[in-house]
Amino acid sequence: MAKINLLRGLQKRYGVTTLLSPLSMIGEVCMEVSIPFIMAKIIDVGIAGRDIPYVIKTGLFMVGLAVISLLFGCAGSFLAAYSSQGFAKNLRERIYRKIQSFSFSNIDKFSTASLVTRLTTDITMCANVYQMLIRICIRSPFMMIAGCIMAFKINTDLAVIFLIAIPVLAGAILLLSVYAHPRFLKMMKKYDGLNASVQENLIGIRIVKAYVRDDFENKKFEKSAGELCMAQYNAEQIIIWMTPIIQLVMYAAMSAVVWFGGHKVVFGTMTPGQLISFFAYVIQILMSLMMLGMIFVSLVMVRSSVGRIKEVLSEESDIKSPDSSNAITKLKDGSVEFREVSFGYNNRYDNLVLDNVSLKIESGQVVGIIGGTGSSKTTLVSLIPRLYDSLSGMIFVGGEDIHNYDLKTLRDGVSVVLQKNVLFSGTIRENLKWGNPNATDEQLEFACKAADADSFIKSLPNGYDTELGQGGVNVSGGQKQRLCIARALLKNPRILILDDSTSAVDTATEGRIRTSLKTIAPHTTKIIIAQRISSVKDADVIFVMDDGKINGSGTHEELLRDNKIYREVYESQQQGSGDADLS
Repeated sequence: MAKINLLRGLQKRYGVTTLLSPLSMIGEVCMEVSIPFIMAKIIDVGIAGRDIPYVIKTGLFMVGLAVISLLFGCAGSFLAAYSSQGFAKNLRERIYRKIQSFSFSNIDKFSTASLVTRLTTDITMCANVYQMLIRICIRSPFMMIAGCIMAFKINTDLAVIFLIAIPVLAGAILLLSVYAHPRFLKMMKKYDGLNASVQENLIGIRIVKAYVRDDFENKKFEKSAGELCMAQYNAEQIIIWMTPIIQLVMYAAMSAVVWFGGHKVVFGTMTPGQLISFFAYVIQILMSLMMLGMIFVSLVMVRSSVGRIKEVLSEESDIKSPDSSNAITKLKDGSVEFREVSFGYNNRYDNLVLDNVSLKIESGQVVGIIGGTGSSKTTLVSLIPRLYDSLSGMIFVGGEDIHNYDLKTLRDGVSVVLQKNVLFSGTIRENLKWGNPNATDEQLEFACKAADADSFIKSLPNGYDTELGQGGVNVSGGQKQRLCIARALLKNPRILILDDSTSAVDTATEGRIRTSLKTIAPHTTKIIIAQRISSVKDADVIFVMDDGKINGSGTHEELLRDNKIYREVYESQQQGSGDADLS
């Protein structure tokens, strides 16, 4: 894994507050450490000598120090919180931008639920520890060192107690952390599983209701939540020993101070004020040790989160644009050629889904691709805009190898209406402008008329400004498909790929869309993937796919005459409803 610096990219204002927070903590400690020393003076000088004015003057001075310490502490806490949240924001943006650069194959390595967990839970844990590091991790060691100096200054013999207590605490913390880390790593994986269960259920909530699977989904969630609970328990049952061990050492040290310090006061080698101030320093030192122990526990817990975040940041996209000085920035035309192309998911040559595919499409042609379920029709067209890269062979668009194109240029020149139509939250107008952010109202209406969507849009109460729910839940499947086609047309592409994108509309609507596409985009290469032969029979050339290979090609009439698979499908659809399953 490449070396990743999570602190890189902190904005200047967060860097300044990150520096000011520990400085405020140091100021707080300086004030706080002075208070027991002054308190000893009040007892040994003012009270012992019955000097009331001295007691009042010194007491007011001590109160002033306490107020200043409070102000320093508040400032440090505020600056640490501000810095940590800024750090979390920047880190989330950094990871999100990284994910946006991934190819499909990179995304396939991480589940969606896992990426969500890394962007939320993992980063929250990192931000919390970041806050502790710039606040408590500065305050506690400084307090411990300052307290030890003052304690040694008061009485060296009693201060030796700390030299025994500190190694005992350090050894216990280190031992527990070694056993805790792998359990916390397992716990975060269970978070992924829980998020996956929730995400899947919410996305498919209509199917859950339709099939009355509420009880099944409840039990599945209960199982995921139970596994997470058990993983947390297994991790925490080690960490919970930390607090009692720290408290045991603290109370043992305090008891030793009371015992030996009391003897010194009785025999006159130590004043009561010195013992009280020494006892205050004992509490400060041991509390600092306890806080350091908590920080160490947090570091153990966050270690797994840091590793998971670094996994995403160190992942390099396997699809990149060529060097800008050599990249082609314009598509000459919409011609496409595959030369002996093979492809397998996860770069597996032993499980090819496309095997030695060769085909040629002229610019401006209407091309049909038909084949059974699982014949890799979608995978084939996904290689054209480099959503995936082939394992072998070459693909040419506009007469040039696709690897020579600037990636944005290539994808801007290829509009894809995917099999799974996706709309985003926002208005219809905002969704359509994904195709062209600068499109005018006239261009929007023109594209929607071509996709046979204008009439239903205008029938809505707010027309093009109608709000779409998440995923376009308030429009039908056919309407969603027509909106996606209109969005693709707004790009004015050289190549338009329709991946079974009219399956939810009736044949009459589909016919109107095909006619419009011929009229408004005569020079655009149109590649239509379909299950219905009626959708592709008028194409200039039709490719029949079977098991990742080209089984035949030609016009509708030629394939009816020469291709057995095409003829069988045609006959079955003629005899049936016209939508027979090709598989």
